Amino acid sequence: MNDRKYTLLDKIKSPADLKRLPRCKTEALCKEIREFLIENVSKTGGHLASNLGVVELSVALHKVFDSPNDHIIFDVGHQSYVHKLLTGRKEGFSELRMPGGLSGFPKREESEHDAFGAGHSSTSVSAALGFALADKLEGKNDHTVAVIGDGAFTGGMVHEALNNCNKNLNLTIILNENEMSISKNTGRFAKNLAKIRTSGGYFKAKATTRSIVQGIPIIGEDIFEGIKHTKKAVKDVLYGSNYFEDMGIFYLGPIDGNDYNAVESVLREARGLGQCTVVHIKTTKGKGYFPAETKPALYHGIQPLGTQKPKTTYSKEFGQALSIMASSNKKICAITAAMSEGTGLEMFRYQHPNRFFDVGIAEPHAVTFAAGLAANGMRPFVAIYSTFLQRSYDNIIHDVALQSLPVTLCIDRAGLNQSDGATHHGIFDVAFLSQIPNVEIYTPACFKALYYALEAAEASDKCCAIRYPSGTENESIVKEFYSGKDADAYDSIRCSGVNSKCDAIIITHGRICAEAIKARDALRARGISVGIILAEKIKPYDVLAKRVAELLPKKKIKVITLEEEIRAGGFGMLLLDKLSSYEVMKNKETVILATDDNFCIPKKGETCFEASGISAENIVDLFE
Repeated sequence: MNDRKYTLLDKIKSPADLKRLPRCKTEALCKEIREFLIENVSKTGGHLASNLGVVELSVALHKVFDSPNDHIIFDVGHQSYVHKLLTGRKEGFSELRMPGGLSGFPKREESEHDAFGAGHSSTSVSAALGFALADKLEGKNDHTVAVIGDGAFTGGMVHEALNNCNKNLNLTIILNENEMSISKNTGRFAKNLAKIRTSGGYFKAKATTRSIVQGIPIIGEDIFEGIKHTKKAVKDVLYGSNYFEDMGIFYLGPIDGNDYNAVESVLREARGLGQCTVVHIKTTKGKGYFPAETKPALYHGIQPLGTQKPKTTYSKEFGQALSIMASSNKKICAITAAMSEGTGLEMFRYQHPNRFFDVGIAEPHAVTFAAGLAANGMRPFVAIYSTFLQRSYDNIIHDVALQSLPVTLCIDRAGLNQSDGATHHGIFDVAFLSQIPNVEIYTPACFKALYYALEAAEASDKCCAIRYPSGTENESIVKEFYSGKDADAYDSIRCSGVNSKCDAIIITHGRICAEAIKARDALRARGISVGIILAEKIKPYDVLAKRVAELLPKKKIKVITLEEEIRAGGFGMLLLDKLSSYEVMKNKETVILATDDNFCIPKKGETCFEASGISAENIVDLFE
């Protein structure tokens, strides 16, 4: 993979190899792991800062626990690179986040050590509770560990899971605090307590005392419980009540998560307790790499070496446009679910702080909160990635659409996502939003169309969904549809080469229109005339169908719908259903090209479009 020799890391092919490593060499191993991550993730791209922060934790996890018999479950999973290195996947890092290569998240199909797949936030504690209870029901003594960051801890599911935790489970929940503090206890008593708790002598003495007291015949258990309650009462006065202990969950911490000896010591203590335990650690994001330590947000997800960053993106253009709109309309509010930078809202945050709301990882709350704002006269714009919008489906139906409230859903990262993979594909939103009454769907294919959609949503009295992809606009689409005399006039559809002489018409929306243009050019070289209809507002479908029907040639031709979303209940199916009632469709051959009942997992060398059968080549093949 590279010429560099990692003396210790090269010998780690499994957790068993790590367990044989002398403790005195652990610090050197952690140093090698950080060097490996910096060298390799810089080439492939991926999540760097978060993984640099959990090196000691990951090593200690595999030293103390026995994967795969014990189950290690990561929340979100973008911090699982070190775990992958320690479980025999080092050579796969040359193809990290590439089609057919190593996933950037835990993946059950990839390794027996990936107990539970993840790509979305706040799922780990619920899943871990399921694992731990399954072991208990089957009489097993295996352990389950959930690793969750303080950001993911803002998700409501975590607290629902904690509320259902059984005290008597072999379940350890590691709360990794690396950015957004959830602990107010930063005084001298807290620091001294943490220092005492990280010592091996403290844990040994504590375990011995517990064993002796509980071993006293008849009254031992009662004495132990009395001591524990007395201790908690004193601690609550001096230190403040602890959220976890108030819920009946044993708590250890806070611990310096980048001090290997402290982490291993506290994990051994937690494992030996035989009960549900929260281990609170504090780590430094980007640890060991100065640029990432000083600016962790910039190194959270990095581009592959040599990749040119676009000057602007849909997210950035959206944020700038909304901020300008909010300057003249004081009712406009912006809401994000812990993705202010990702959705382009940093400018809005700075310019309109009183009307900017980051609700944490709580997409359902974001939508219902927006509904409340709208019901009381405000104009909320909710910026959420398509893949995360799925979490708020009921809220969109019950709280927004049913009440016909003017909430605008700004759906970022719509469509297929090559690098993050199936967990981050935005392929379901068109289908599930299309089923909901009182929702309009805009599908801008360039920045100018995005501005038009935002203005239309601001003026609408309905729920509007504006979906746009990651990255920048496609030059071929701009040139094809926005360089003529009508470029500055808004229209819900745009046409190229649509006339009575066409042999086929492709009806599409969004960035995949670029594939339609490629296919059109290839077919033109064969003497086949293809027109393209680009829809920039797809719902209401009856309105779109009427416009399309007026444009279609009366002769027998192919009508192809092209989309990078799920086929079932999606754009193609619904549009052709509405078109079927028009006389002009009676002699037409129709084809739907969409992702068809799969999650689109490309093989090595494939693009997502190719894997889904929606590339330019797939269109051309229809004419073979």
